[in-house]
Amino acid sequence: MPDDCQKLSILMIGAHPDDCELKAGGTAIKWARLGHCVRFVAMTGGDNGHPLMSGATLQRRRREEAREAGKRLGICQSDVLENHGGELLATLEARRKVVRLIREAHADIVISHRSTDYHPDHRYTAILVQDSAYMVTVPFFVPTVPALERNPVFLYFEDSFTRPAPFLPQIAVGIDDVFDQKMAGIEAHFSQMFEWTPFMLSRSAGEPQHVPVDPAERRRWLSNIWFPDPPSPAVRSCLEQWYGLSATDIRHAEAFEICEYGRQIDRSEIRRLFPFFLDPPE
Repeated sequence: MPDDCQKLSILMIGAHPDDCELKAGGTAIKWARLGHCVRFVAMTGGDNGHPLMSGATLQRRRREEAREAGKRLGICQSDVLENHGGELLATLEARRKVVRLIREAHADIVISHRSTDYHPDHRYTAILVQDSAYMVTVPFFVPTVPALERNPVFLYFEDSFTRPAPFLPQIAVGIDDVFDQKMAGIEAHFSQMFEWTPFMLSRSAGEPQHVPVDPAERRRWLSNIWFPDPPSPAVRSCLEQWYGLSATDIRHAEAFEICEYGRQIDRSEIRRLFPFFLDPPE
């Protein structure tokens, strides 16, 4: 890391093990390679996401998979909380936990879901993070952990939901150079990617879905499921703002929207927080 570059603390809070990897694993790799500290937290153990197993047994397995994924991505830490999958609620106790997590991380950036999402765990994770965006600076809320003197920047993961408002990409990161490493991190979630995913696809397709045995074919199969399309026109336009003419060649990207509840940032501050945007585009 350059001597004049302050080490950043980035906290990504997903609903389940694998959410952070899927939504922002490539950007996490880029931060980590520059020496910044990236932490993943899954609000639930994902213990309802398997066709044949559940409960504590599945939660232990998914916690181990999350740790392995973190190692493959090179991040500082990956934690899985013990809330049950499909049962997360935006309670006061859970809000206090999220506030503690953000304070203990001394987070500069916090990234999570939007509250408009198909999955209740995603929605309530989003609400919990949004409800914490102000409270992390309030001294006598969770007074056992010192309040942050400066509010972090809160960002949303990209999604495809449109009501009441579509995702608005304001920051977009090209990840072609780290895409294979991102896929390796995702593949560490074996129970979800290669057992649960084909099970759910079989239900929606009405016929069995088979996972390829060959590792290279299996990776292509998985990539086509989760990342079948190039960046959307909105994300492509955002990429052009950050990469100029070279944005045309970017095949894989991760995009983020700035939450109104946290610290607001301008273009120069975005470049400081995303230091892989090295030079202004042509």
